[in-house]
Amino acid sequence: MVAHIAFANPICSELAAVVEAACERVGVTGRHGGTYLCMEGPQFSTKAESNVYRSWGADVIGMTNLQEAKLAREAEICYVTIAMVTDYDCWHPHHDSVTVDQIIAVLVKNAENAAKVVKATVAGLPKTRSCKCGSALAHAILTERDKIPPATKEKLKLIVGKYVK
Repeated sequence: MVAHIAFANPICSELAAVVEAACERVGVTGRHGGTYLCMEGPQFSTKAESNVYRSWGADVIGMTNLQEAKLAREAEICYVTIAMVTDYDCWHPHHDSVTVDQIIAVLVKNAENAAKVVKATVAGLPKTRSCKCGSALAHAILTERDKIPPATKEKLKLIVGKYVK
């Protein structure tokens, strides 16, 4: 079965607003917006790569977010990124290269803050959603319904069952 979902805006704007409010409630500095660049990992960037990414307008560089966002959209799940920075990468002239120990220390603090934000986000979720995330597949399935094997329909029924009988 082939489906192509709309992906111009990878995050759910309604969920992003809930997360932004949650950050404010728990005192975690947040910024709504920005450009995430997904690189192959696990690795750190070279200085040249880091400068190229910055010249493209990337605000955050990571290794997993793109795949997660696409899978969530395909599953019609609202998705938002809460990117917590661990370091400046190697481009910043006033910061020495970071060590793994330094990154781990920041990761631990970020994990504490993330837990607070997620808890406040869940508490602030609306009872029903009015975004388009829940119908992302409505017009995305390209395969003719009668050509989809029964085993595929069964395997994917939790995701596509409302569109493919």
